[in-house]
Amino acid sequence: MIRARIWVTAVALLAVVGASPGWAQAQPASGVRALADPVDEGAGLPDDWSITGEGAARKLVWRSDERVPMGDARVEFYAGDRLLGRPAPGKDGRTFRLGLDGVRLDSVRDLEVRAAGRRLDAPDTTSGARSAVTVPQRLPVNQVDPGKPGAYRTVTGEYDLDPVRLPGFTEPVEMRAVVVAPENADGRRPFALFLHGRHFTCYTPQGEITGDWPCAAGSKPVPSHRGYLRDQRLLASQGYVTVSISANGINGQDWQAEDGGAQARSSLVRQHLARWADWSAHPATAPQTVRKAPKADLSRVLLVGHSRGGEGVNRAAMDSLYAPPADQDGYHGPVRWRIRGTVLIGPTIFGQNPVADVPSMTILPGCDGDVSDLQGEVYVDGTRGVSKGSALHSAVYMVGANHNFFNSEWTPGQAVAPADDDFWHDEEQPDRVCSPGTRTRLTADQQHKAGATYIAAAARLFVAGDDRVRPLLDGSGRRAPSAGPAHVLTHAVGAKRGPGFLPDGKVAVSGARLCSAVDPAAAKACLSSETAGGSPHFARWDTDREPGRRAVALSWTAAGTAARIRPQQPLSLTGAKALALRVIVPPNTTGTQLDVSVTDVSGRHRTLGRVKVDGLPGSDRTASYWAREVRVPIGADDAAALDLKHVKSLELTPRTRSGRAWLMDAWAWRPGTPPVREASLPRVDVGRLTVKEGDSGVRTYRVPVRVSGQGSGQVRLFVADPVTGKVTDRLVTVRPGTQGIDVPVKVEGNTRYGYELAHDVFVKAVRTSVVGSHRGGVTAENDDPMPSISVSPVADRVAEGKPLKWRVSLSAVADVEIGGSFTVLPVTGGQELSTKDVDPRWLMDHSGASPDPERPLSKVDGLYLWASVDAGEKSTEFVVPTLKDGVAEPAESVRLQMSDDTGEPVPGTPVLTGTVVDAP
Repeated sequence: MIRARIWVTAVALLAVVGASPGWAQAQPASGVRALADPVDEGAGLPDDWSITGEGAARKLVWRSDERVPMGDARVEFYAGDRLLGRPAPGKDGRTFRLGLDGVRLDSVRDLEVRAAGRRLDAPDTTSGARSAVTVPQRLPVNQVDPGKPGAYRTVTGEYDLDPVRLPGFTEPVEMRAVVVAPENADGRRPFALFLHGRHFTCYTPQGEITGDWPCAAGSKPVPSHRGYLRDQRLLASQGYVTVSISANGINGQDWQAEDGGAQARSSLVRQHLARWADWSAHPATAPQTVRKAPKADLSRVLLVGHSRGGEGVNRAAMDSLYAPPADQDGYHGPVRWRIRGTVLIGPTIFGQNPVADVPSMTILPGCDGDVSDLQGEVYVDGTRGVSKGSALHSAVYMVGANHNFFNSEWTPGQAVAPADDDFWHDEEQPDRVCSPGTRTRLTADQQHKAGATYIAAAARLFVAGDDRVRPLLDGSGRRAPSAGPAHVLTHAVGAKRGPGFLPDGKVAVSGARLCSAVDPAAAKACLSSETAGGSPHFARWDTDREPGRRAVALSWTAAGTAARIRPQQPLSLTGAKALALRVIVPPNTTGTQLDVSVTDVSGRHRTLGRVKVDGLPGSDRTASYWAREVRVPIGADDAAALDLKHVKSLELTPRTRSGRAWLMDAWAWRPGTPPVREASLPRVDVGRLTVKEGDSGVRTYRVPVRVSGQGSGQVRLFVADPVTGKVTDRLVTVRPGTQGIDVPVKVEGNTRYGYELAHDVFVKAVRTSVVGSHRGGVTAENDDPMPSISVSPVADRVAEGKPLKWRVSLSAVADVEIGGSFTVLPVTGGQELSTKDVDPRWLMDHSGASPDPERPLSKVDGLYLWASVDAGEKSTEFVVPTLKDGVAEPAESVRLQMSDDTGEPVPGTPVLTGTVVDAP
């Protein structure tokens, strides 16, 4: 866990006596929002935070006392529950800087650093435990075990091709891979490609690690692509040609990409697929390693991605079906392959844009300390109603698995470079679910073997079409012996699930409430902010409110009161073998029972059965509010008693004395895996336009939104106000060949110095559409010079008890606050003001220090004086308030000099001197 420490430096340059370089002013960054409701003037920054600025750059900086591991979740700055933006990481791994977009120093409150919902800037004060932890019962064994090695011996080799250039990245990206293939296998063999996630890129023999690219002299690339060799060998023994590709060149640069590197990773994947297509057509041109392998059948491709690699292979599947804009893509050739399915391991999904018509399996590690909100659940939930629904989308919740150990090169004791356990724990506050040695936490080898087994299960179902492994993935409650002691739970949507009761559609609810997955209002949210632990289903997106993502929340204190869900149109359950429900109950609870009933349009009512739902093992540090799939059979007697073609409502009646539950959805279920045919859909990609504000007038610009593909569909458009941070949304119908989405943005020109404004727009697919680049907008750049600045004394020689004062003046009014800091220098001649000579409240506000023990002001650690001129003003004063002590003593002085972004005095800049004499 990253611990907070005191590191108070308001670091910005202050020009004195007419000079103007280096004052701090606002500099924008994409996605940054201004804060409203300022706190009191002069309020200081929290510990570990500072403001820096030099020239045209003003930044909010957080510095950790420990290196923040280079992981897959994005680091984000928040003020309370409001997203400020995503900072750029420093090379030291500790410092993160966010360009400020009109955020005043005195308006920053409740600052937090988060990654996938967890705090990085404060100690973990939770116990990590509840009164008891439940352990799931062992499930029945499935009839086939995909984790058993096949009949083939395997051969391993590597290739290293010329690097490629990808749009938006300065440095070229490597084309390096390790190949594991079956030996002496006849014919063309199915193909599996692995893509690792975001990890440290370089290491030295001395154990130093960086995120640089290319690696500096004396360091080597971290071989993350070699971390799936055991998974590759298992698949190769079963007849697959496998390749695991390196993506360090993307990891070292993706912090600059608005989509976190998803499009770049897709381009890299398709570059490799294209090379394999070339080699298949012209074997003599292939590297020796490839020539030793059987020919790959690129009509049967499985893509496996870990973490950001998961989002990358999802985008590669999308781009293979629906071409991305050429200027955003690093591959421009034909598609000569077919993606049959994807495996996503602890994935990110920043765009929340899963590919509905490509089958997927998402592994959710129950002890993930990196992508800890388990946002990959959206690869399942986010496909509902978007397209045909024939593709199976499975979520595999692996109790006790962390994020890193699926890759042996991210695993201590197995990796050649430094590695660690990503789940944050310590000996003083062990987590009863996820700390090593608990009965629910998996060892590294147990986890990797379970992961390999389920990767092989997905390959066997999606690529080989063996329906016998489907019960391992679709919520049927079966286990694979090869997964060992791992408790693996699953649910799914798609395949032969028919019409569903979906809370995110037009539905009426009584006896319960429709709750919102993402909403700051406790009365509307499915889980309040005070809930211990989180839910993968309710992972937050780019906005604090998100219409459409809902569940049905039940709460009862006595058995017998039904919750009724009534869709806008009656549903048909004809031909279904069961009604499958995905139900969440609180972690560590057992025995929640619900009667499941339906009513037809004639009013005939029938109870189909009773389900029992247990919670997952969970702690305050896990995302364990996860839906269990339960089913009630639909038999011949039910068909005789009801009109199953016209079912108007679903009722859930609690049969336990008290409890809580959330219904995610319910489906007419039949066994089997139908063939998948991709729909022709329109694709939406949002770009970013950067313009100059101009000197006068109002200009209207339009956000560059491209619509391609075929057909028509609906997307939800979100528009963020750059000043208030308020986000509005609307449903939009899109069709290729039309105007697309019209998002006008008005930019007002002036001649006042200011900051650039980012008018952000983001989009999500709702019906029969896909979204590639989900985020963009219009950024209006400041094109006016910064005013010159002067500092003059107002009262720099005063009697004790009076304040020392200086005036800061600008040559012209600016549209932004302009400010900087002074550091206190030792007095070289005479006596220096001490901590007992100044107002103790002032001292605390500016340094966090106490007057005791008495010491010169220059000896107070972290004492900096901040002065800023408000937007719209031309001057301000800053003061040093002194105390009257009544003791006869010689004159005392304080010396101040402007400081740089490390808090050190700037050489050659003027020094201010203030003198205090005895009161007359």
